[in-house]
Amino acid sequence: MDTSTSVTNSSSLHISQFILMGLPGIHKWQHWLSLPLALLYLLALAANLLIFITIQHEPTLHEPMYHFLGVLSLIDIGLATTIMPKIMAIFWFDAKAISLPECFAQMYVIHCFFGMESGIFLCMAVDRYIAICHPLRYPSIVTNAFMVKVTGFMVLRNSLLTIPVPVLAAQRLYCSKNEIDHCLCSNLGVISLACDDITVNKFYQLFLAWVLVGSDMALVFSSYVLILHTVLRLNSAEAMSKALSTCSSHLILILFFYSGIIVVSVTHLVKEKIPLIPVLLNVLHNVIPPALNPMVYALRMGELRLGFQRIHGWVNSPPTSEVTLAL
Repeated sequence: MDTSTSVTNSSSLHISQFILMGLPGIHKWQHWLSLPLALLYLLALAANLLIFITIQHEPTLHEPMYHFLGVLSLIDIGLATTIMPKIMAIFWFDAKAISLPECFAQMYVIHCFFGMESGIFLCMAVDRYIAICHPLRYPSIVTNAFMVKVTGFMVLRNSLLTIPVPVLAAQRLYCSKNEIDHCLCSNLGVISLACDDITVNKFYQLFLAWVLVGSDMALVFSSYVLILHTVLRLNSAEAMSKALSTCSSHLILILFFYSGIIVVSVTHLVKEKIPLIPVLLNVLHNVIPPALNPMVYALRMGELRLGFQRIHGWVNSPPTSEVTLAL
C-alpha cells in the first residue's frame, strides 16, 4: 500500500501526506523549466535584499515612500522563499511528497504574504495621494508613527484573516486521492481532494478575495484616479511631469500585480480543458513580481540608484541639487 495512506478501523483510507505532481500535462519535461525559475528566484532574493540594505544604510532614503518599499522587499523575499525551494525539489529531486501540516503551513504563508503585498501597494498609493493631492499636510500626516501603524495594521490584518484558510482546509476529510496537480499547496487545489463538503472553504476563499484583494484594488485605483485628477489641474508642465514620475514606478507594478490576479482567476474557468495554464500562471505570479519589483524601482528611482552607489563608494556625497521625490 502507498506510504502516503493508512487504513483506519472503519476500513477507509486516511491521507497522511499529499503528492505535489508539478505542472499538469508536462510532468516528464517540467524539469527544463527549473533553470529559468531558479534564476528568477535568485534574482528576486539578491535584488530585494540589495534594495532593503540600501534603504536601511542610506540616510537620504529614510522617507515614507522608501520605508514601504523596504517592507515590500521583505514580503517579496518571504513570498518567493515560501514556494520556490519546494518547486525546485520537485523538479530536481522528484521530492513530491509533503505532509499535511507542511502543506497547510505553506498555504497560510502564501495567503498571508500575498495579502500583505496587496496591502503595501495600498499604503504606497495612499502615500502618493497625500503627497500630491495634499502636499502641505503631508509632513504632519505621514509621520514615523503613521508608517508604523499602517504597516502594523496590514501585517495584523492579513495574519488574522488568513488563519481560517488552513484551519478550514485541515478540518476536511481526505480519504482517497492525494495527488495535487500543482507545484504548491493552493487552497482550492487541496480542498478539491476532500471527501466531504467544501462549501464553507470556497465561501471563505471568495470572501477573503473580496475583503482583502478586492478592497485594496478598489482603493488603490481610486487613489490614482484622484491623483490623476489633481495632476491634470496643474498649470506647470514641469510640475505635472514631476508628479507623474513619482507615481509611474508604483503604477507599473500595481497594474502588473492586479492584472496578474485577474488573469489567474479567469484562467481557472478553463482549468478542465487546459489545466497547465492556471497552474503555470499561478507559479509565475508568485515569482515574477518579487523579481520585477526591485528592477522597476531601481530603474525609475534616481535617489535609490544614488543610494546604492553611495553605500558601495561609487559616489562620495549626495548631489547638492538632489530633489526629494515627495511633492
